[in-house]
Amino acid sequence: MSTLHSNYIAGEWVAGANVTRDINPSDTSDVVGEFAQADAAQATTAIDAARAAFPAWAAFNIQARADLLEKVGLEIIARKDELGKLLSREEGKTLPEGMGEVVRAGNIFKFFAGEVLRRAGELLPSVRPGIEVEITREPLGVVGIIAPWNFPSAIPAWKIAPALAHGNCVVMKPADLVPGSSWAIAEIIHRAGFPAGVFNLVMGRGSVVGEAMLEDPRVDAITFTGSVDTGRKVAAKALAGMKKFQLEMGGKNPLVVLDDADLKVAVESAVNGAFFSTGQRCTASSRLIVTKGIHDRFVAALVERLKGLVIGNALEPGVHIGPVVDQSQLEQDLFYIGEAKKEGATLAFGGNRLKRKTEGFYLEPALFTGTVASMRINREEVFGPVASVLVAADYDEALALANDTPFGLCGGICTTSLKYATHFRRHAQVGMAMVNLPTAGVDYHVPFGGRKGSSYGPREQGRYAQEFFTTVKTSYVAS
Repeated sequence: MSTLHSNYIAGEWVAGANVTRDINPSDTSDVVGEFAQADAAQATTAIDAARAAFPAWAAFNIQARADLLEKVGLEIIARKDELGKLLSREEGKTLPEGMGEVVRAGNIFKFFAGEVLRRAGELLPSVRPGIEVEITREPLGVVGIIAPWNFPSAIPAWKIAPALAHGNCVVMKPADLVPGSSWAIAEIIHRAGFPAGVFNLVMGRGSVVGEAMLEDPRVDAITFTGSVDTGRKVAAKALAGMKKFQLEMGGKNPLVVLDDADLKVAVESAVNGAFFSTGQRCTASSRLIVTKGIHDRFVAALVERLKGLVIGNALEPGVHIGPVVDQSQLEQDLFYIGEAKKEGATLAFGGNRLKRKTEGFYLEPALFTGTVASMRINREEVFGPVASVLVAADYDEALALANDTPFGLCGGICTTSLKYATHFRRHAQVGMAMVNLPTAGVDYHVPFGGRKGSSYGPREQGRYAQEFFTTVKTSYVAS
């Protein structure tokens, strides 16, 4: 019988109203753990605790606050093998990917420990004689965090760490599919010695816990990462309650491959961006836009590369791609593969359900050719190891196709031309542009986010995180 993992409220571990099991998608007979499910009353108790803790935490000594965040980051990194295995076991990305994500999470806490000490303001002269103007940033209050399942360590870290660094208190709801990694971070925060109520972990359904956070007027802000449909609902609820809100909702990211591209660089960028992490990244290169002169060579080389990939249990050595996260996501991926075939796309490789030694949600990467921009597979986010190739006559048509999407998270180009690389960086309608790199893969100390239907509100990560997690005050002082 696995140990029950409780919610963390007001500095105490609290049993939930119900219990859910965390299942390993590489081996559905493996129960990662049993986790408490909170009800609305427990979510309200967590908000009570955060609100009560806020005045003291907002005024907390900055060196002591920085030390606490640093302590969390150092322990996460020190335990990267253990926590990386937990992440891969519950989410399904390969063990090297899981460990890499955990290290990133630890570095995020360390970065924001430094940000505590780098708080800056402005002192300006007034247009009126004898008056000075001081511009400062202050914490918001209580921040509600709603995290997704695809990055169960990194995304919670890049929301929790800046919220705490800037003096806010937190109520966090992790994704139902992957509570283990967030619980591990909560346990590290608990032992680090944060004051009771500053951080609270409330596991449970979004319709219960998330709804409670959105409805409660004492929650000052909501930061959400997830689907477009859910993001729109979060926005409507937050706006009705006049809460500050931040949304990261997905992408349909293009990777443009021009005739002059280094073929090896282009293929590796496409494989990494489209298929690693089982394609379950909002930054995945799901649209490969290839000019005519290189198209046939690129597709042939990409298919050969895909043939060499090993799909299997995320914890086994030598595996390149793990399983899809659960049955529901697998069904969604297979649905879009079927729709692409119906609309006339050619399945150039893969797309089959796979069997392995253990029962899991294994899917062979799928590559479609002969697609056009109007197909569903090029309009809607699949969120799996599925990519499509579109043919462009030249760079201008490739750029137009790249921008022909309701999303705008990131985009990439593979070219040896400085002219086209520079033009793409300036004219791609995205928040993040990559040149001769996969679209997936970003640093933790710089802004993350997109435009159009991908993101709403201030950027996440890096120094830009302060735009969301603080509010600006302007003070006038007679000298």
